[in-house]
Amino acid sequence: MRKPAGLERLYVDFDSFFASAEQHLQPHLRGKPMGVIPVASEHTGLIAVSREAKALGIKRGATVRDVRRQLPNFIFVNARHERYVELHRTIVEVIESIVPIKAVCSIDEVVCALLPSEQAEGLALGRRVKDAIATRIGPTLTCSVGLGPNDLLAKIAAEANKPDGLAAIRPEDLPGPLLSLELTDIPGIARGNAARLARAGVTDMATLLRLQPKEMRRLWGSVEGERMWMGLHGYTVERPETQRRMFGHGRVLPADWRHLGGAYAAARVLLVKASRRMRRAGFSARALALWLTDRNSAGWYGEDRFSPTWDDPSLLASLSRLFLHAEREDMRRSRSVHVALYDLVPLRDIEEDLFGYTAEAQTKRRMEYLSVIADRLNTHHGQTLKGHALLHWGPSVEIPGGYAGAKIAFNRIPDAEDF
Repeated sequence: MRKPAGLERLYVDFDSFFASAEQHLQPHLRGKPMGVIPVASEHTGLIAVSREAKALGIKRGATVRDVRRQLPNFIFVNARHERYVELHRTIVEVIESIVPIKAVCSIDEVVCALLPSEQAEGLALGRRVKDAIATRIGPTLTCSVGLGPNDLLAKIAAEANKPDGLAAIRPEDLPGPLLSLELTDIPGIARGNAARLARAGVTDMATLLRLQPKEMRRLWGSVEGERMWMGLHGYTVERPETQRRMFGHGRVLPADWRHLGGAYAAARVLLVKASRRMRRAGFSARALALWLTDRNSAGWYGEDRFSPTWDDPSLLASLSRLFLHAEREDMRRSRSVHVALYDLVPLRDIEEDLFGYTAEAQTKRRMEYLSVIADRLNTHHGQTLKGHALLHWGPSVEIPGGYAGAKIAFNRIPDAEDF
């Protein structure tokens, strides 16, 4: 373990990013209480709210129906993930013109590694980053900047003075700045973790910081507990690189699509998008999973396994088999649908079939070739078709409510081709 003596990390965390992005892109929304929703539905929840909405007590996760009851004139904007990704790439360019980015943590968070010569001027660098974003992008899109000896402490510093804050947690000041925080103020300690800690008698930061690394590992049930201990005590924490495990998409269905036929039509769209991402990343799959959920998140689950496959017709045939099973098991209604391709195999590792000249093998190769051709044409012409694929397998379907494309996950930023 290494314990830095200076401010080695600079963390940039944007404030209410999706909502601020929409106010940046649509000036008429500035200064107004508004929120971003994933799809046009009264039952969906807000994924981001503006500062003006927060001041009125509106929180992320509130449903459209409940917010409309409280504020009839509240403005709802459908998420435009492709625009947020474009804005993110501009932000990255601006930040890197001042200080190199060590890692992109999410669509609205990056961490930078400071050289020894830069650490004494860390706060000044933070101000330069904030000023550059305001000047080159616009004042609506604000960020909070934190500095610390490691990623975790720099992130905590960034969140300490939101919005539009600038703060540092210096190694020599530990644990002082942490003692006034709630446990749930620490990234990685959600309400579930806090409840488990409370059952073990840990209800405040002072008690948490007195624990030993092995105790933290036991309470977390994994090595993440020890990593948390190291981060909070000012040590560097290096995480192993994660490996891709699946490609998937999910969607809450519009009210009049919540039957098996509607779920199947939506699942086809989602599966083709997932398989396209998988091919571009250089993988094939040996399994497809399907979830159909009802209002209580129960429902139906099925999976189909096969030899390494990456062409759309074969994967869509697998999906059709799964829906036949769901129909036979009397699954009639579904509130949401999710598909996932998993048990991945890199394309370079797939061995040539010794019986590759059979009619079945040759048909499969033709389908693989056609899938790649379709990907190339859709990538080239996608923007002119407003998101609709030029080539697709089966009937062309547009899911009501808006947005069935790639979505921004916490730790995954889609490529431009995903849209």
